[in-house]
Amino acid sequence: MANSASDVLKMVKDNEIEWIDLRFTDPKGKWQHLTMVASVVGDDELTDGLMFDGSSIEGWKAINESDMILKPDLDAVWIDPFSATPMLI
Repeated sequence: MANSASDVLKMVKDNEIEWIDLRFTDPKGKWQHLTMVASVVGDDELTDGLMFDGSSIEGWKAINESDMILKPDLDAVWIDPFSATPMLI
């Protein structure tokens, strides 16, 4: 497990991680996720979170009310052992 953004970024570099998958559940409990190329995730995204439009999440808000921040739990980071390419979850 990693405790800081720099720990996570070191894990990405040391393990040649190609993808980062951020997983969460919507208000109804359905699993959702955002997968991105690891190179676009930096200290700011891990510390402050990522903005995204939540209007496509069922049961959430209308498009004009749906801006959201997805903030990763850096204490729950792990490498997916089943991914065909190196992926951090």
